[in-house]
Amino acid sequence: MVDASIRERVADYYGEKVRQHGETAHGVDWNSTESQRTRFDQLLGIVASGATEYSLLDYGCGYGAIIDVLAERGQPFRYLGYDVSEEMILRARRLHPGDQCQFTTKEDELETSDYVVASGILNVRVEASKADWKEYVLEILDDLHRLSLKGFAFNALTSYSDPEHMRDDLFYTDPSWVFDHCMRTYSGQVALLHDYGLYEFTVLVRKNPT
Repeated sequence: MVDASIRERVADYYGEKVRQHGETAHGVDWNSTESQRTRFDQLLGIVASGATEYSLLDYGCGYGAIIDVLAERGQPFRYLGYDVSEEMILRARRLHPGDQCQFTTKEDELETSDYVVASGILNVRVEASKADWKEYVLEILDDLHRLSLKGFAFNALTSYSDPEHMRDDLFYTDPSWVFDHCMRTYSGQVALLHDYGLYEFTVLVRKNPT
């Protein structure tokens, strides 16, 4: 089990970001609204194109920015957003009132959903060692698997990033290692997306392919 202080430091880090930059892409530590939207589009590839209604858990939801993208798609959905940052959840609830979208900081309130997505939560090591952070990543992936019925999707910074652009405080992951882990541990239906112009990749793990 990873030291609980890692989650506390993550909560503090993102709470400070959103206080500095508000409910914007910078407030969840992305460079631009455009790159944030690109990530959402990749992650939502996990949702079956013919789905008439589905539930989605946004694991590390921030202020709930993906909700607007879900609404644009025109498929009825039920949404639960989870984040370790109280500050993020307070802002998410204010931005997205009503019964369709629920938010929590409590892990014991999480229920299984058709799909689980996680954007950006594997990247910032918050001073943890690389070994401890890798253990943390594996625990998160186990959570995504446990909480999803039909599949889950997540992104991570790639170890194929240009060396001059890599930061010591970020965690860059070998995509082949992640792909192999997901294939061997969770499902034989895994897609690795590494072709959308960012220094990262997205993994889609399908449990019940249609």
